[in-house]
Amino acid sequence: MTYYSGFVLAVPADKRDDYADHAVKAWPMFKRHGALRMVECWGEDVPHGKQTDFYRATQATGDEVPVFSWIEWPDRATADAAWAAMMTEDHSDMAEMPFDGARMFWGGFAPIVDVS
Repeated sequence: MTYYSGFVLAVPADKRDDYADHAVKAWPMFKRHGALRMVECWGEDVPHGKQTDFYRATQATGDEVPVFSWIEWPDRATADAAWAAMMTEDHSDMAEMPFDGARMFWGGFAPIVDVS
């Protein structure tokens, strides 16, 4: 069954193109490990909540935009194997990230409803 790795992070507004370039550069690595699709979404209509929201969750500053993204895998086993393998590889060519990775959060998700 399809499995998803989901991510939420904050990116400085003036680093939008750098972020997109970084994501495009990362795609071949994910694809090589079995990913089917990667989607990166730039926040456009992201309201500030009363209890919590994307801004609070990422500790976004006034000049940062929330980003929501996901990677689609054929199944959880492929995702788990991919993440394990990628943790052992050298990614020094991608060491400079256009965002603060310490404020990014992620998780793995199994779909329970999928309608078209």
